[in-house]
Amino acid sequence: MKKIIVLILLNCFCLTLSAQQLNIEHIMQDPKFTIGALPSSIFWSEDSKMVYFNWNPYRNKADSLYGASITEKKPFKILPQARRAIPPANGVYSRDFSKKLLTKNGDLYILDCKTMALRQITNTGEVESNPHFNGKENKVIYSKGSNLYSFNLESGETVQLTDFLTGTKKVEAKLSEQEKWLKKDQLSLFEVLKERADKKKQEAIIEKADLPKRAKEIYIEDKRVEIPRLSPDENYVTYRLSKPAVGTKNTIVPSYVTESGFTEDIPGRTKVGAAANSYEFWVYDIKKDTTLQVSTKEIEGIFEQPAYLKDYLKKDTTKNKKVEARKVIFNDPLWSSDGKYCVVVVRSQDNKDRWILKLDVATRQLQTLDRQRDEAWIGGPGIGFNFSSGNIGFLADNQTLYYQSEADGYSHIYTVNIATGAKKQLTKGNFEIQTLQLSRDKQHFYFTSNESHPGEQNFYKMSIEGGERVRLTKMSGANQVVLSPDESKLAYLNSYSNRPWEVYIQENAINAAPAQITKSQSQQFKEYNWREPEIITFPTKDGSDVYARLYEAKGEKGKKPAVIFVHGAGYLQNAHKWWSQYYREYMFHNMLVDNGYTVLDIDYRGSAGYGRDWRTGIYRFMGGKDLSDHVDGVRWLIENQGIDPKRVGIYGGSYGGFITLMAMFTKPKMFAAGAALRPVTDWAAYNHPYTANILNEPQTDSLAYRKSSPIYYADGLEGNLLICHGMIDVNVHYQDVVRLTQRLIELKKENWELASYPMEDHGFVEPTSWMDEYKRIFKLFEKTLKK
Repeated sequence: MKKIIVLILLNCFCLTLSAQQLNIEHIMQDPKFTIGALPSSIFWSEDSKMVYFNWNPYRNKADSLYGASITEKKPFKILPQARRAIPPANGVYSRDFSKKLLTKNGDLYILDCKTMALRQITNTGEVESNPHFNGKENKVIYSKGSNLYSFNLESGETVQLTDFLTGTKKVEAKLSEQEKWLKKDQLSLFEVLKERADKKKQEAIIEKADLPKRAKEIYIEDKRVEIPRLSPDENYVTYRLSKPAVGTKNTIVPSYVTESGFTEDIPGRTKVGAAANSYEFWVYDIKKDTTLQVSTKEIEGIFEQPAYLKDYLKKDTTKNKKVEARKVIFNDPLWSSDGKYCVVVVRSQDNKDRWILKLDVATRQLQTLDRQRDEAWIGGPGIGFNFSSGNIGFLADNQTLYYQSEADGYSHIYTVNIATGAKKQLTKGNFEIQTLQLSRDKQHFYFTSNESHPGEQNFYKMSIEGGERVRLTKMSGANQVVLSPDESKLAYLNSYSNRPWEVYIQENAINAAPAQITKSQSQQFKEYNWREPEIITFPTKDGSDVYARLYEAKGEKGKKPAVIFVHGAGYLQNAHKWWSQYYREYMFHNMLVDNGYTVLDIDYRGSAGYGRDWRTGIYRFMGGKDLSDHVDGVRWLIENQGIDPKRVGIYGGSYGGFITLMAMFTKPKMFAAGAALRPVTDWAAYNHPYTANILNEPQTDSLAYRKSSPIYYADGLEGNLLICHGMIDVNVHYQDVVRLTQRLIELKKENWELASYPMEDHGFVEPTSWMDEYKRIFKLFEKTLKK
């Protein structure tokens, strides 16, 4: 009865909406009511007969698990008891895919993929993780705490393989020459003493012989063990040691509106340039009972320093300066299934080098298979970052390795033969390979790419030798595909620019017709004719073509107002053909067009989807080419869309807020108004992983930080500026706008305002906060651009 009443009320509400224009109260509601409950997190049953996904068609407080069979293709809710019985989707298969190791609630299980029988291996209060089979596949190797264990599938025996201990091993103090003489003299003088000493020694030998064989005690001082891995032949253990940096200072974020009534501090992060942890990579030789560190000094280019340092070095002091080996991070070792080859991906901590190296565990020697060097930073889809090796694996011959690299400017698939060193590029062109997996028979690759258009994502199949790429998805927009375990079918989320995500199933075949499983749009959403933004390109002064979404409004030529939207994250794509993660902004842009504004949403320099040079175009100068792309966009609007050059506004959040500030401070004649939402005002205050890639460290590249931080340009403000920021933002701290506020006060600027949100983090949660923020933005544009 309650459901019926809710649906009636919703229908009445929707009928009211259909009779009026969009307004902020409507579009900033909970998206379940504004748009609909969109499905997510697709996975398959192990027998490839069912597709599961999270969904919430009845607008409950949280999503539920739904399923659809490949025959019925109709969604139904999975009841709690049945949901708990479904094995986790993620796991590690045996070589023949007949068994699968799983983790659930901190315990280990093994699934028989033919009978679907699930066997529990552990049931403890501790967390067991990272299970995998040994070389013979008769044992399960797993981690618990810092150590490795094995479980024998036949006998049920559990054996501890390593025993890592903090501190240093206590060594008995050596006797001095005087003490040695006295002891020898005593034993020669007194027969009772000698007999007792011999008896004690013999008892110790017997006691030691009676003890079961235990793992070697390995003392690691004040370091921490990470990624311990056993070799397939069970003769070696590789592991990484990390040592925390000393003297680093963490930030705090004060929270003012709390249950206790007191101001409470939220622990924060470090700032860019803080000392980083150091890492070592070790090999434990089980037979020889020795542990030895893997040296990095012979890695190709390990002493090569970043080019930007030349801007700071004095010519007369560089000749005799000792250059140290750069610090690196070793990732998980990767073994061929026959146990013959071990490969490790190693990153320099300045992220300017990525090496794929063959490791001889017996000698600890490293041999370069591939080196990717970038004076900006290594990145791109499928390439991994810091503690991720990216998409990499062995082909069926156990000596050919596949991987992704941006060596030619775009992330593509490569192979290298470990035995011969021969390399081959399998895909090539001005597009990116965005996901990659090897087929079960290891004869084909399946991957997602944007080959058809930078703003589309489609799923392809290709031979491991390269050649023809067979496109398996045909629907426009984006297709986020999950291949069934038996590889006979595809389940995927598809969306278009004005049509949100839905679940589809199709056969794994060319030109197969997809079947739509879900229908998620709310009636309220359907009542409005949502625009399909035009994907356009415009030229920049340096000869590049920028992709953008254009929302065109009617109006008198030369007098039309325009708003530039700047997406966040920097490395993110938004001028595409699928449903935007900026769905609130998408709806707001429709509302702006209703009110006479033309909107341009630009994939500026630094955005994802366009290759290495586009990604690194902002190196050492954020607010350089990324801002000039927006300036060129404004010029294009003036020349092609009849925009009044005095009626241009700009807004965006996070990185978009940063660009808004740079635009308002450094291009004041071009932008009459700007709304900077949760903006970075000084990059020296942001986090290390993101910022150090682009600007290096403030103590070593102060010029880059000075050029890139808006706080240094605040005196250039002329137009009207709105700043909005959540006060418990643990990403871009509220301190950023507090410092900028003080700067604007000291500069005696009056045409700005700050709206603070005491209970909001970086991404707002409460609809009332979204409403307040966007009412202020709209009011700013109405006041300044509609004069």
